[in-house]
Amino acid sequence: MWIEAFSGRAGNAKVEGDKDDYLAATGKHRRNGRVSSEHDMNEPAQRLGSMDALNARLEPMHLRQRLGIESEGEAPVFGRGRTYFHPENALSLRRLLQLALRLSGLYRRGQRNAQDIGLVHHRLPIRNLPAALIGLRLLHITDLHLDAHPDFPRLLAERVRALDYDVCVLTGDYRYRTCGPLEPALAGLHHLRRHLREPVYAVLGNHDSIRMVPPMEEMGIRVLLNEWGRLERGSQSLYFVGVDDPHFFRADNLERACRGVPEQAPSILLCHSPELYRQAAHSGFDAMLCGHTHGGQIRLPGGIALLTNADCPRNFTAGAWRYRALYGYTSVGAGSSIVGVRFNCRPEVVLHRLDRAKADQ
Repeated sequence: MWIEAFSGRAGNAKVEGDKDDYLAATGKHRRNGRVSSEHDMNEPAQRLGSMDALNARLEPMHLRQRLGIESEGEAPVFGRGRTYFHPENALSLRRLLQLALRLSGLYRRGQRNAQDIGLVHHRLPIRNLPAALIGLRLLHITDLHLDAHPDFPRLLAERVRALDYDVCVLTGDYRYRTCGPLEPALAGLHHLRRHLREPVYAVLGNHDSIRMVPPMEEMGIRVLLNEWGRLERGSQSLYFVGVDDPHFFRADNLERACRGVPEQAPSILLCHSPELYRQAAHSGFDAMLCGHTHGGQIRLPGGIALLTNADCPRNFTAGAWRYRALYGYTSVGAGSSIVGVRFNCRPEVVLHRLDRAKADQ
């Protein structure tokens, strides 16, 4: 694994007009012809596009439960459910932290750190990977929080637009807050989508509303809600299985998500949080890509995270890890939450290169 530097900085330029462009756009994108991609054959393309269609596409009660929990969790600061306190929605807390950082002289430095998006190159081992899939490149972006700063969609687009890869995967948290309008985050995502190659697969995070799915799919992003997508190279297939958020909404359903995936086929689980690592391993997945933790976002010297907000051992909360036969990677994320600073935890996008796992791995 190695890291490339990127010197992007937020300046005076902003992503102007994206909201209007997003609202007016059809979101149609042409395939690049390099890799063919299919949706789950149980989820025909004509079902994509509206909330009614989404209800027909999902398991009974999934949409109703998701929307019900969203309504409880969208309280500005204090809500009900697993996450009672929503610090990302507390403007007073954000201002207090900003003031403390300014008084300490660290605020500008933390801002610069948060805008310095690194590129991590990572070899992702897959057991019995077919020869046709060796070398396949996956661009992994997570925890974007696109509406946190008006310059951020532009910075992220600049970071990724020249990269060479075969498929892009997004593992959730597209908006900054868990309440309020969806349009600012969708506008930022629309800007970023212009600079991403097809195909693009995504899952939702704990900040995201299921109401974002139809407009995301109109942009050409295939959102996997306990579903799978298939990527083909020659006669070989790689399956991407995506589950709904397991952290706050607990809307994941691995059994449903795997339905129809051949047992011996190589498969990668896309999940917002690493908290499903044990279930993923025992379900037979080859790899798991996730985010959510921000790697702590603010770390002590030596990389010690003060907070990871994930119900799993700390070695699963940042970077590469392994559990039994499952190889995983938890990205520290591209964006920032609560306050737009990072210390000792550089934001990142990850370029995974698939390789066949060695016998001793």
